[in-house]
Amino acid sequence: MDKIAGLSEAAELFKVLGNESRLALVWLLSREPLTVGALADGAGLSQPLVSQHLRTLRQAGLVTSEREGKEIRYALADQHVAHVVLDAIAHVQEPNEQGNEQ
Repeated sequence: MDKIAGLSEAAELFKVLGNESRLALVWLLSREPLTVGALADGAGLSQPLVSQHLRTLRQAGLVTSEREGKEIRYALADQHVAHVVLDAIAHVQEPNEQGNEQ
């Protein structure tokens, strides 16, 4: 079988996104850039845990950071990842073939 271009990289993306807390952070960042404190409040996580997840998201190239005075604001690197996450959330909320909610 010929290797499909980008398949390995896409699998890595899904590995990074395969965590509920990171999905929540991406969802929050899809709306606006936020500080660690605001992300922690919005996701209901501790600041150290948010920082760990942000490090993973930054290493994967999904999140960027920008210093504003004493604060650092985090933002999505581009909207493609937001579309992937938002589409996945919409998909699981759709009724299944029997007409029942999943």
